[in-house]
Amino acid sequence: MDAGGVAEAAANGGIEGSADPCNSGTASGHRLSVHQIAGGGKAADIILWRRGRVTFGVIFGATMAWLLFEKSGLSFLTICCDIFLILIIVQFLRVKIAGLLNRQLRPLPELVLSEEMVSNAAASFRVKVNNMLMIAHDITLGKDFRLFFQVVLVLWLLSVIGNFCSSITLAYIGTVALVTIPALYNKYQGHVDRYAGMVHRNISRHYKIVDENVISRLPRSFIRDKED
Repeated sequence: MDAGGVAEAAANGGIEGSADPCNSGTASGHRLSVHQIAGGGKAADIILWRRGRVTFGVIFGATMAWLLFEKSGLSFLTICCDIFLILIIVQFLRVKIAGLLNRQLRPLPELVLSEEMVSNAAASFRVKVNNMLMIAHDITLGKDFRLFFQVVLVLWLLSVIGNFCSSITLAYIGTVALVTIPALYNKYQGHVDRYAGMVHRNISRHYKIVDENVISRLPRSFIRDKED
């Protein structure tokens, strides 16, 4: 897709599907908007700042939580117990004061997990775990060199980043990125797609060189053992 086509697709709020991995869509040319890629519904509205107050509340809450966990010097268990302790005491005093003043409080909703909800969650979790185990199996056997290289690169980057910041900071950065990067991409979609396509072509060219000069020269018996 040329620059004009990308700009036209961005203006229409979607990405036209094609064989290019940088584009999001289907092979039939169905155009998916960023909102659809984000899953649609309320979650996508929050991520794309269509509900600005809620999105700002998420960022504010994440910032307060990060300051609380990272700068207070207290452990995660201590902070959680203190928060629940304060909530229980406040609710207890609220009920007692309302009884003394003869005021009727709205009843708290009962939190009950249905059997169907638990079964669906367990089934979904089992499918995801099995998929991860299958991917790990293929990686360890060397069946997908590109996936192996990607996993090694991601794990190495996370290891390097982990030396400079804590897990709480990483979670905070991930939360902020989740509600900012998709919105920025939705706004500057045409430019991002154009440069992402250039980067993808360069990476594919370098991978092809590695494949021709390294992988293809491996002994056939070694490759056959890997495939088996």
